[in-house]
Amino acid sequence: MAQAYTPGLLVSRGRHWRCRRVLPVPGDVVVKVGDHVNAQDVVARTFLPGDAMPLNLAKRLGVLPSELTRVMWCEEGEKVSQGQALAKSKGFFGFFQSDFPSPMGGTIESISKVTGQVILRGEPIAVQVLAHLTGEVTEVIPNEGVVVEADVAVVQGIFGIGGEAYGHIELVADSPDEDLTEESIQQKHCGRIVVGGRRVTGEAVQKAIAFGVTAVIAGGIDDHDLREILGYDLGVAVTGTEKLGITVIITEGFGDIAMARRTFELLSSHAGHFASVNGATQIRAGVMRPEIIIPLKNRLEPPSGEKMQEGGRLEIGSPIRVIREPYFGLLGKVTKLPHEQVKLASESFARVVEVSLMDGSVVTVPRANVELIEG
Repeated sequence: MAQAYTPGLLVSRGRHWRCRRVLPVPGDVVVKVGDHVNAQDVVARTFLPGDAMPLNLAKRLGVLPSELTRVMWCEEGEKVSQGQALAKSKGFFGFFQSDFPSPMGGTIESISKVTGQVILRGEPIAVQVLAHLTGEVTEVIPNEGVVVEADVAVVQGIFGIGGEAYGHIELVADSPDEDLTEESIQQKHCGRIVVGGRRVTGEAVQKAIAFGVTAVIAGGIDDHDLREILGYDLGVAVTGTEKLGITVIITEGFGDIAMARRTFELLSSHAGHFASVNGATQIRAGVMRPEIIIPLKNRLEPPSGEKMQEGGRLEIGSPIRVIREPYFGLLGKVTKLPHEQVKLASESFARVVEVSLMDGSVVTVPRANVELIEG
C-alpha cells in the first residue's frame, strides 16, 4: 500500500495521554507514584532567585568606592526590608547626613569596593507546577517533577494564545458554522471554557475577558481582531506567554472558517465536562500545538492485537485537512498517493496526493499542503 508521512493534527475521542510536568529549576515533588491528582493540584514547587537590582551607592552617597563599607549599615548576605536604611552619607563635618533607604525587600548580595555598587537581590519567587491532567502519577522525577497519565479525549488546534487554563466546557453555538459573537458571551460563563463554531470576534474575546471566561475555542479568527486583542502584531515565534486573562484556541485557521464537524461534535459530546487547555503554539522546529484535554469518566478498553496506525503516516483512506489555497480548510480522505513527482502551476515538481473532499469532488494537491487528522 502507498504510504507517506506528514504532520498530524490530533482529534481523538479516546487516547491514553502522558503528561510530563517538571520545574524550571530543582525543587520539591509533593506527590508520589500511584497518587490520583486533579488537573489543578500542585505536584511540585520551588523558588526562583529574585530580580537583581544594582545600586551605585558610592556615587549617591558621595564617597569613594573603597570607603563604601565604612558608611554601610548592612553586610553582605543580610536581609533587608523595603525602606530600611542601607547606608548613611558622611555629610559635611558630621552635619547634613542622610540615609539611603532600600528600594525593595531582599538580600544584600554583594558590596564592591572597586565599583562602589551594591547588588540587591529581591525576594525569591515561588513557582508551583500543576498536574494539568486529572489522572494518576505514574513516575516521579526526583527534585524535578512527575509524569501523570490518564485516558482522555483530545483536540489539537491550529493556533492559540495564552497559557494553561481550566474549566467546564460550555457550548454557545448550535452548529460548527455559527459565529462566536459578543452576544454569545454571558455572565454565567465565568470560569468556563466557551466553545463556538466558526469565527470568534475580537469583541467576543474582550467581553469574555471582562466576564472571567477562562478560554475561548472557535474555528477561525481574523488577523485584525487578533491584533486588537493583543495590542500588537504577533511575530512567528512561540505563543502561550501572553498575559490576557484568557486562552484562545483556533482549531482551523485565520478567517471565516467553520470548525471541522468532527471537532465540533467531539466537543459537543463533552459539554459540561471539565477540561484542561493550553494555547501555547510553535510552528517552527519542535512543532507545538494548542490542546484541549478532556479526562474520560470511563477507562478505555485495552488495545486488541491489531497493529495500531503509526502516527503521522499518510495512506489511502486517511482523513486530512488541506492547509493551503485554493482548498484551504477543506476536509477529505486520501484516495491516491502517486509515487512520481508532478509539475505544479509554479513550474516546480513535487509529490502530490489525490483527495476526495467532503462535497464529493476530487482534487490533487501537493503532499506538503495537507495535514493528517489523527484520531
